Amino acid sequence: MSETTAVIQIRDLHKSYGALEVLKGVDVTAHQGQVVSLIGSSGSGKSTLLRCCNLLEDSQQGEILFKGEPVSWRGTGLGRHPSDSRQVLRIRTNLSMVFQQFNLWAHMTVLQNVMEAPVTVQGRDRAEVEDRARAYLDKVGIGDKCDVWPAQLSGGQQQRAAIARALCMEPQALLFDEPTSALDPELEQEVVRVIKALAEEGRTMLIVTHDMKMAADVSDHVIFLHQGLIEEEGAPDALFGAPKSERLQQFLSATAPA
Repeated sequence: MSETTAVIQIRDLHKSYGALEVLKGVDVTAHQGQVVSLIGSSGSGKSTLLRCCNLLEDSQQGEILFKGEPVSWRGTGLGRHPSDSRQVLRIRTNLSMVFQQFNLWAHMTVLQNVMEAPVTVQGRDRAEVEDRARAYLDKVGIGDKCDVWPAQLSGGQQQRAAIARALCMEPQALLFDEPTSALDPELEQEVVRVIKALAEEGRTMLIVTHDMKMAADVSDHVIFLHQGLIEEEGAPDALFGAPKSERLQQFLSATAPA
């Protein structure tokens, strides 16, 4: 694949919280139709990297490019911020994020949750958005839940509603931040099946996950982060089947099912 097909490119990214350096120079590329999974222990920088990619967090150094377009910055170091609010909005709407805790609006029905951003942020036609929203809820297997409140859904159903909401933005890529870690194993599998189906469709996805089986099954490329740096990366067969790094070997041994 040529570099021009990259949807997301992150080059030499550094992120600090005061004196604490969380990312110490990380490079990540996700090409069109590629699924890239980020694995690593808690505190390794996985979720921070995803939030920097979506410009929910400001990074202090390095480049972030969306379809070859670099984010424009002002300031340096801890004072660095994006300089173009319209660019930030455009990138965020094209990189839909699915969070660990669902983040559904409790005062809206499931259908209203899925429709809200396309109508209010993107200004799309309400009738067209409703048709798409219903289709995406069908796609994730909860088309019969359009008119219920989020509190009436199981955790797995809430996360599938959140995925439908992300899809309804018609994004260029999907960002998943530990999408199954708040769920019990049975409900987790509902969400994993949806993510696998999206991968089979050729969706561009960047996934932070603790689920090694899902990462192995859906990914084209896996990145193991350790203490803010990429310790090892490669195809899932190589990374999970023959890890080179001693630290990755320890991590996989600790996360293997008993």
